[in-house]
Formats: sequence, structure tokens, C-alpha cells
Amino acid sequence: MVKEYSITTYPDAKKVQAELDQLAKAPLVPLKHEAMQAYLQYFEQKCKKSKQITTEAKETLPGGVQHNLAFNHPFPIAIAKADGAYMYDVDGNQYIDFLCAGGPTLIGNNWKPVRDKVVELLNECGPVTGLFHEYELKLANLIKQYYPSCEMFRMLGSGTEADMAAIRLARTVTGKSKVIKAGGAYHGWSDQLVFGLHIPGSSSAEAIGIPRDCNKNTQEFYPNDIDGLKKQMEQNDPKGGTACVLLEPLGPESGTRPSTFDFNKQVRELCDKFGALLIFDEVVTGFRVGLKGAQGYFGIKPDITVFGKCIAGGYPMAGAIGGRKDIISYCAAGVESGKKRAYVGGTLSANPLSCVAGYWYIKEIERTDAAVKAGKAGDRLTKGLQETITKYHLPYVVYSQGSIVHLETSGAMFVDLNDPKAMESAKARKVMMEEMGAAYMAEGIITLAGSRIYTMMAHTDKIIDDAIQRFDRIFSMSEAAKK
Repeated sequence: MVKEYSITTYPDAKKVQAELDQLAKAPLVPLKHEAMQAYLQYFEQKCKKSKQITTEAKETLPGGVQHNLAFNHPFPIAIAKADGAYMYDVDGNQYIDFLCAGGPTLIGNNWKPVRDKVVELLNECGPVTGLFHEYELKLANLIKQYYPSCEMFRMLGSGTEADMAAIRLARTVTGKSKVIKAGGAYHGWSDQLVFGLHIPGSSSAEAIGIPRDCNKNTQEFYPNDIDGLKKQMEQNDPKGGTACVLLEPLGPESGTRPSTFDFNKQVRELCDKFGALLIFDEVVTGFRVGLKGAQGYFGIKPDITVFGKCIAGGYPMAGAIGGRKDIISYCAAGVESGKKRAYVGGTLSANPLSCVAGYWYIKEIERTDAAVKAGKAGDRLTKGLQETITKYHLPYVVYSQGSIVHLETSGAMFVDLNDPKAMESAKARKVMMEEMGAAYMAEGIITLAGSRIYTMMAHTDKIIDDAIQRFDRIFSMSEAAKK
């Protein structure tokens, strides 16, 4: 049988969750003070240009950077070059890239075959025209080939926009208002979905500047709690019903809380029973799990699929929705006045640059088998990290879902909100997570917030083994390390 997906063995979600809960309850095990101070000196001595640029940027840019992923401790690093498996900062320092731009880089940085197609397009018509381009259709047909659930397809500007459109469509089709998501999941930063972020049960804690009415119809359930979800849908039924259930199919925050293998199937059955639409947010998992996405891996057909990241091959304006024809047709452009529709717009949506980049990037994933190779790199890294954690008798938790590797050292996102000291604990654990991220970077490794690692095809066995040795050096200097 030809391997189609990046996930070789699906993790035991219940076992992983138990380990994460234990980590969040246990005392912190950070690096020794002198080791951490030595790592912080790296930034002062080796990253002077980055510090100068980002310090100056604070006068004009809020926080000094414009993307959440770039808020690194002790100060942001300014990148000058990305190539293959590596990134290079303005001071000339080289880093193994395990950030992968937050997910879209699956093959390798600045992949030449795709770049050549983009340059060819730019020379011919430029990045945007405001009119139709043939690659819109080529990309849509390619999506339909790998995602049979996507009978129709519409490009948008970002994953946030795509999630907004998805729930608007669900409400249009069903005539219902309630949207249910898994607690801790991230579905963009729209007013309606800044709810229950990061930690289950946090409700509207992050909804600063958002009127309460904006998310009054957004609800959350505890991850993997199928009975809790069913109860919520039963309660909604006499009050107008549930429009949709919105899921990250691997689990909230790209699998930070992994779903049990049969969970998506159970949700599909509940949605059918209660007349709600099932929306899969495949912004991260689309193409990264495999050419057919997480829905292909689990064998589940959602009503609407949300795309991002890989959909434009790492190029700008990466967002899209696909789904049943009778649903997606409600967001048709240019329909006659008075016809029922869900209004969706965007001047730069479906621009030629995004569509040509997305089309050829997916064709390159197909040609190179990039998703499977990236998954093998994730498996190799996970195995090496687990051996290192065991070697030093550390309480850290590592697991992977193919090319998405989770490395939890502090359990910052797993505190129990019922604990009166939960926020105090979360703050201390977040500090440790940021410090570990800084240690990784000082060792030449860039991760996502010090707790998530994306692998790509360009991560060869040699590069992965090099990275494991670097992690070994770091973990050997933890306060509880026993050799």
C-alpha cells in the first residue's frame, strides 16, 4: 500500500492528555539559572543588528513586530534569508527552521520550482488584476480532485476570513445561529471566534474590545467530550438549534490537545442528528497531513472545509473555503440583486499570484511526496526527543501527528481553570516556555513559541539528528536533569 499521509501512528490521545495534565500540575523544571543566562548572552553578543532593528521598530510598530509568531524572548530576531531547511538572520546566524512560517512551508523554504512559476506570472500580468485568471479555476479543480467534499471552492485572503465565511454560510443555510467550537481551538481573530482561546473554559477572556453580543452565539465544549457536545446541542435545539460545529480535526491548536481517533466520526454523527453543519478547519492540516488532508486521513466528509497556509504555497493571501455545492454557491460573486446570499468580499482574494503559487505548490507536494517525507522527519525528531527526555529523567511531554510535533516543557496551556491559582501558574509556565524557546534559538533552532515544531521535506535525517543533539545539550542543563 502506498503511504499517503504524514501520520504513521496516531497518538494515544487519552494517554497524551493525561501526561499533559500531570505536567501542568507538577513543579516547573526549567534550565539552570547560569545556563539560561549564558543562552541569553547569545542574543546580546550575536544578534546586535536584530536588537537594533526591532528596538527601533517599537517606536512605529506595536510591540516591534507585526505577527504573533515573531514575539520571541528576549527580543525578536530579524530574518534576512530563508533557504531550504534553514533561515538566516540579519547578523548572519543560521537556524534550523522548525517554524515553517507557522505551517505553510512543507517542502522547503523559497522552493525554486514554485518561485520560478511566480516570477513567470509576475513578468506576464503582475500579482493582481481585479479580474478573473485561469489559475483560479486550475487551483479549484486541483482542490476538488483531492477533496471530494469540496464540490465548489472560493479563495479568500486568510484563514481568519475563511472561518468567518464558513460560519456565515452555515447560518445562511441552516437558518440557525449557534456556533460550537472546541475549547482551546484557534479559528482566527474575528469577533465571533475570539472565544475559548488557548485554554478550554476561558470563554470570552481574550475578547477585549469586542462587544459581548458579538460572541453571544459562540459556544465551546471540552475537547474530546462528545457527551458534553451532545448535551449542548440538545440544549440549543429548542432555542433555535445549532448552525455548525467547527473543528480542527487533529484537535485544538493544531493538535496541542489531540483528538481521539474516532472523535471526528462521532461529531459527524451528531451534526447529522441535529441538522448542524460540520466544518473542518484545515488551515494547518490541509496538505500537511497529506494531499487529501485530515478529512482523507480520518475518512470523514465535512460540509465545509476551511483552507489556509499551504493553499497559497506560503505566498500571501492564503485562505479559502470549499464544500457542498448547495452551500458554497451562497457566496457567489456578482449574483443578481435580491437573491439570497452570504456576503463575502476581498479585493485581493483569488489574485493571480496566490492562485499560481498555490497550484504549483500543491503539484510539487504531489511530485515530491513532501507530506509523507515531512512526516518521516517529524517521527524521527519525536523519537530522538523522547529518548533525550527519558535519558535525563525529565517530565517533558513530546508527541507528533506526522509533521506536527508537540514539545511541552512547562504545560502553560494545560492549567486547570478551576484552580484559584490557575492564572498565576499559567503566567509562570508561559515565562518558562518563552525561555525554553530562547534556548532553542540560541542553539540555532527556531520553533513556534517554544512548544510546537513543524517539519518539512527539506529536513533530512542529517539535519534532524543535528537538531536532536542540540536539544540534548539544552535538556542536559535543566534543573532536574539526571545523567
